[in-house]
Order: sequence, then C-alpha cells, then structure tokens
Amino acid sequence: MRLGLILASILLSGCAVAAPESESTQPDPVTESGNVKIEWQAPQKYRDVRSASESTEKFRLRVFKTLTESLAKDASKLLKENEKLELVVTDVDLAGDLRPTFGATASDLRIVKSIYPPRITFSYRVLDGEDVIMVGSENLRDPGFLDRSYLNDQDSFRFEKDMLKRWLRDTVAPKA
Repeated sequence: MRLGLILASILLSGCAVAAPESESTQPDPVTESGNVKIEWQAPQKYRDVRSASESTEKFRLRVFKTLTESLAKDASKLLKENEKLELVVTDVDLAGDLRPTFGATASDLRIVKSIYPPRITFSYRVLDGEDVIMVGSENLRDPGFLDRSYLNDQDSFRFEKDMLKRWLRDTVAPKA
C-alpha cells in the first residue's frame, strides 16, 4: 500500500521521466556542401541505409555527408558559380545486402552482388540565384554497377557516388 502511494505521488508530481524521442519525431537531416543542398526525408523509412558495425544514426549521417560532398565536388565542375542544386531524397538502397554472420563475427556483412544494385529516389531543382531553371524527379537504379571498373575499390559508397555523378552529367549538365 505504501509503495503504491509513493509511486502515485511521483507520477502526480511530474517527476516521471519521459520516454526518449522516437526516431520518427527527429527532424529530417539536411546536408550542404558547396553548391549542393540535400534534405534526407524520413530516413528511417529508407530501404537500406544500414551498417554492419556502427550505429544506424551515425552510419546514416556518414552516408549522407559523403554523398553530399561527392555530388558537390562533381556539381562544382558542371554548374555555373551562381547555380545551386537542391535535392529531396525519399529513398536510398545501398549497393549490396546486409547479412547476419550467425556468430562467426560480432558484425553483419554487406554482400555486394549484381542482384543488389544501388538505388536512390529524389526530386531536385537547379536554381540560378533565386530563379528555378530546372526541376524534376528521379528513381535511379544502377543494375550494371559491378560491370564498371573502379580505380579505388576501397572508396566508401563508390557505387552510389558513381550513379549520382552519371545522373548529374547526363541529366543536369546538358540543361544547366
């Protein structure tokens, strides 16, 4: 009886500890580099941005930062000085598939095969100052990602970077 009174008084006094904010109530991350700005919309719903060995949130932010910086590097060569590329990403599926090791190691392994191509879905716009000069949406998928040779096979997210670089070159550059 006495324990019940103590619990009731704690709850009524407002001393109860609130549950931590869920991932879905966190604001969508936005990354910027050079003339590229990307909003990563509802990343907790993305098809596959999971890590084999680090926390999901830390890994996502590393992926987002890396892809933004790579796209900005490529965009700086193709866009004029006052032009800016803005994306709103709604889905990402990294190349490969994360598989459990069933006790062989403490981490899962990312298996990269042609049946697991990289994918990214986004809308975009290119601005010239305040004027919108191009707008569109893409659902990129690269089924031939393993057929190309890569100079640096250890480069993180090389397949996704290459897919975005080719999209920028083939779609945005001719119209910008």
